[in-house]
Amino acid sequence: MKSIFYFIFCVTSFTCCSQSKQEAASSKPENIIILTLDGMRWQEVFKGIDTALVNDKKFTKNKSQLLSAYWDEDLEIRRKKLFPFLWTEINRLGILAGNREYDNKIDNKNPYWFSYPGYNEIFTGFPDSAVHSNDKKYNSNVSVLEYLQNTPDYKNKIAVFATWDVFPFIFNQPRSGIYINADTTLPSENDAYSIINDLQRLTTRPLNVRPDLLTYIGAREYIKKNKPKVMYIAFDETDDFAHAGSYDQYIASAHAEDAMIADLWHTVQSMDEYKDHTSLLITCDHGRGDKVKSQWQHHGSTIQDAHEIWMACMGPKVPNVGELKTSMQLYQAQLAATIADLLGQKYTARHPIFEKIDFNALRPESNAATGGKGK
Repeated sequence: MKSIFYFIFCVTSFTCCSQSKQEAASSKPENIIILTLDGMRWQEVFKGIDTALVNDKKFTKNKSQLLSAYWDEDLEIRRKKLFPFLWTEINRLGILAGNREYDNKIDNKNPYWFSYPGYNEIFTGFPDSAVHSNDKKYNSNVSVLEYLQNTPDYKNKIAVFATWDVFPFIFNQPRSGIYINADTTLPSENDAYSIINDLQRLTTRPLNVRPDLLTYIGAREYIKKNKPKVMYIAFDETDDFAHAGSYDQYIASAHAEDAMIADLWHTVQSMDEYKDHTSLLITCDHGRGDKVKSQWQHHGSTIQDAHEIWMACMGPKVPNVGELKTSMQLYQAQLAATIADLLGQKYTARHPIFEKIDFNALRPESNAATGGKGK
């Protein structure tokens, strides 16, 4: 009889212990990695390389090389050649939104359609008429990252690595206290970063900023060493090469950034702190011209379609429905509240006009027409 009671006690204890471990795992604070590809058009994301631009000698210097690397008659193969990580792992495990061929729309809500207003909208949750230039002025708005910085779970667990040197102003670094490594900032002088520091110091800086690769490697090594719960990486080359009119390099940078995202995802999935507890959100600050092909270089309020953006996302709270092919309207201003929600937090914009994106409403079986309701 004693042995029976002992057996029941052991089984009960093991079950309770297992349940407590599962509960602890489920209540573990989530992590998020946010990435932006500056000025990356939705057209290439969803349709692959644009033959009108490939065939234009003004924009493409090596047509045969570009076609060899990225062209296929099949649209799905073509876009996967350009963005293999987006169209394999994210398409399998998460969502891709913004393909306007299906009337699936994401737009800037701000009327300016360039970088600082776009990043302000992404991270503060509303368009601000006071943010109407790319000048290095400290943002008066509190971003979702600053909000998280002031919570016990995320205090000093947030890092930003950016190629563009305006990000310390966008996130108001002196006030927010967020760790921001932008352009010429050296990660540190310890052994782990010594070669990165040397490369950054000695690079030719062809676009007058450090290469995105150095931004990425710095961020990856920071994750390995410091294990932040929130990491934001802001790539820049796609916008710079587009402004320069170099379609070859715009495409090459987009492809390289996809590879960096894949490398980062596989890195964090090999780490206990992140595996199965991390969301990944990828988007852009603005679109650029397409209806008038020569305007692909540019963006801003004078370019009729530069407000058209896109998003990719996967993680524990994101349904694996792949490419969204239903008619709906989302806005960039919804992303701040969505970032917080993916972390199990609630963030309310100073001037809330939209709710967070409701990922359950994006499932194919849902009849919802939008991912968030306007207020």
